[in-house]
Amino acid sequence: MPESKGRKKTASSRYQLHPQRKQRSKPSPKWFAPVMAALMIVGIGIIVWNFFRNDGNSFDPKVMWLGLGVLAAGFFGISFWK
Repeated sequence: MPESKGRKKTASSRYQLHPQRKQRSKPSPKWFAPVMAALMIVGIGIIVWNFFRNDGNSFDPKVMWLGLGVLAAGFFGISFWK
C-alpha cells in the first residue's frame, strides 16, 4: 500500500529551540535622574511657598496647580528612567 504524503509542517514560532532575544534598550543619560528629582523638589517648593507666602492669607489655586504640574512632570519623567 502506498504511503500518504501528509500535511506539510510549517515552522511554528511557538516552540523554538533558540527564541529571539530582546535587545536591551539604551540606558538613560546621567543627567536625566537629577533633572527629574530637581523637578519634583521644585514642585514641592512651589506648593509649600504657595501656602506660606503673605502670612498664609493669599492662597492661589493657580500656583498650586503649577506646583502639582511640575511635581507630576518629575514623577512622569522618572518612570522612563533606565
